[in-house]
Amino acid sequence: MNTSISIGEPWMWAAFIGFVLVMLVLDLFVFGGNKAHKVSAKEAASWTLVWVSLALLFNAGLWWYLSGSVGQVVADHKALEFLTGYLIEKSLSVDNVFIFLLIFSAFHVPAEYQRRVLVYGVLGAIVLRAVMILAGAWVVREFSWVLYIFGAFLVVTGIRMLVMAETEPDLEKNPVLKFARRHLRISAGDHGEKFSVMKDGVRYFTPLFLVLILIEASDLVFAVDSIPAIFAITTDPFIVFTSNIFAIMGLRALYFLMADVADRFHMLKYGLAMVLAFIGTKMLIVPWYHVPVAASLIIVAVLIGASVVASLIATSKRL
Repeated sequence: MNTSISIGEPWMWAAFIGFVLVMLVLDLFVFGGNKAHKVSAKEAASWTLVWVSLALLFNAGLWWYLSGSVGQVVADHKALEFLTGYLIEKSLSVDNVFIFLLIFSAFHVPAEYQRRVLVYGVLGAIVLRAVMILAGAWVVREFSWVLYIFGAFLVVTGIRMLVMAETEPDLEKNPVLKFARRHLRISAGDHGEKFSVMKDGVRYFTPLFLVLILIEASDLVFAVDSIPAIFAITTDPFIVFTSNIFAIMGLRALYFLMADVADRFHMLKYGLAMVLAFIGTKMLIVPWYHVPVAASLIIVAVLIGASVVASLIATSKRL
């Protein structure tokens, strides 16, 4: 059987989307997503472990089902694709964490209000990425040469990230923020975790709503990088979608886990930049050499691991 075809049957799509919806409802209405509170490091670590475990269990279940239905060769290949794609998406989501920290700091958002913003931010990101992944899968299927454009884009992005790794973006110059302030009624002051308030019968948006807009806009920017990256590993829409969504669902927990120690991992940006450059190069050299999925997994793991170790060594010398 050709391992390049999609293994996503209608019932598999329905089951996975149902699982995501159930988890979102539980998060919003059962696990405190609708209550303002500061997420502790212990809570964040627990949820990070839960999401990583769920992703690995999903992969194991996928492998078991495919082994019995289409054979172990396909099962091994698809499980490896999912694992590699998940690692890449999880790694690239770390860059989101740094931007989230910058946004929350710039707007002085209290820790107890950050969770609600990220709950809705993740919800918007899931919808956005679902649309982009399905559109991307169609484009790749109909125009396979677009993968070379993706590859060149990732190489350029990786090099740009390397050059600008130490540069922090100026939020005041952000065009999305400028547009929102120009076209929306913004109420000054602290309004808790509300995104809008009524004043004299007129609807005003709060500064927290501007934060949500920036969070969504930043994810759009990162999706433009991360989605082409996973198409370098597999063009199977089901694998691309599931690995991407698992990484996004665990993003909020990862943010709170890293929020207090992000400065100790400042060299991760260099590792992420090299990952993008490697993946882009991998896509560009396909006519001459196909880098095996297992080799891609090892290279990405080594680049991320080395940047983590380098960060810890560099920061320990300053302590």
